[in-house]
Amino acid sequence: MRQIINHFTDDDLYKFTMCCAVIDNFPRTQVKYKFTDRNNTVYPPGFAEALREQIAMLENVVITEEEISFLRRKCSYIPAWFCSFLKGFRYDRRWVTVEQDAEGHLSVEFEGCWSNTILLEVKVLSIISELYYIMTGEADAADYGDYYRRSWDKAARMIEAGCTFSDMGTRRRLSFKAQDVAVKAMKDCSRAGKGAGCFAGTSNVYLAMKYDLTPIGTMAHELICAIAGMYGPQMANHLAMNVWAKTYRGALGTFLYDTYGWRIFSLNFSEDYANMFKGLRVDSGDNFEQLDLIVEKYKSLNIDPATKQVIFSNALDVERAIAIQRYAQGKCIPSFGIGTHFTNDFPNIKPRNIVIKLVAVKITESWPFYSDTCKMSEDKGKYSGSPATVARFLEDLHLAVPEELKRINN
Repeated sequence: MRQIINHFTDDDLYKFTMCCAVIDNFPRTQVKYKFTDRNNTVYPPGFAEALREQIAMLENVVITEEEISFLRRKCSYIPAWFCSFLKGFRYDRRWVTVEQDAEGHLSVEFEGCWSNTILLEVKVLSIISELYYIMTGEADAADYGDYYRRSWDKAARMIEAGCTFSDMGTRRRLSFKAQDVAVKAMKDCSRAGKGAGCFAGTSNVYLAMKYDLTPIGTMAHELICAIAGMYGPQMANHLAMNVWAKTYRGALGTFLYDTYGWRIFSLNFSEDYANMFKGLRVDSGDNFEQLDLIVEKYKSLNIDPATKQVIFSNALDVERAIAIQRYAQGKCIPSFGIGTHFTNDFPNIKPRNIVIKLVAVKITESWPFYSDTCKMSEDKGKYSGSPATVARFLEDLHLAVPEELKRINN
């Protein structure tokens, strides 16, 4: 089978920025990740073996001088030492365990040094997604000419509505080609200049380089999850903001706040942080309700919310984004990161609903045990981690533990 990932920077920017922050602050921390298929998909026979082969192929994927030069030019906040680290980085199949049960359900787990395994998540998810469509034959039905036209239309509607938006669809794309076609169409449409909005760029660093766009991204929930596992969830947002500020000194100033919900984040979001970070990202919950909470928080700190950026990335499509744009106008500086709707929106093809989440952490390799962690967010359907860990974190945050979790733990 052909190799699916052929470029080191065929990855989301946030994995590189997160890796840099991890090395800078937690160089010896060890972690475990676990794959979840929220649709409980039955994968084709032999899928696990094919996935192992693709992961082994990653060992021959190394960063090029062209990619390094692009990062240095477009991402000046990334320090030179991290580019040297990337030059010497090599993937290792031994960090990943892949199994498939008799019914066809897939199990994927990572374990190792955080600074190494952190660069596997997006690549493995995109491999799983594309490999599934190859092995089921669904990829053969893709009409990329039609996809270019429909992607152009999506961009045109958002630009006309005044939306600033970016592609964040690497993880669940139909294929690398699908994302490539969508990014090209949106760039071409944005260059036509028919509206107040714009296509701001893509999270995929390789495609940003290919089309001379800005790589888009900052951080992920796993930073807060790991810190919560090591130190507890109550102050995890506070510690994460400290870590981010220490590494990037004001750059990449958009904070992803919903790992343990708005309430605890709001308690951690003091005036100094609110001034330091240029904005927040909404990734769960009701977009309109979350924006109202953000606006009121800024006002309570005597900060004009209209000067702050709010990025929306919660299961968006064009219509939802335009509705939010209209609601947010004058309240903040809205922008939108859209994933699956841009890179896996084909007739009669169902996008994968798959994630890989950090589930355990220990601060150094010398510790004899891991501490479990979890992600909760504003949507119960997006909880990750064992029921016992979720229940413990809810109790630590003085939040109600659902009856179903109590029954599981009893």
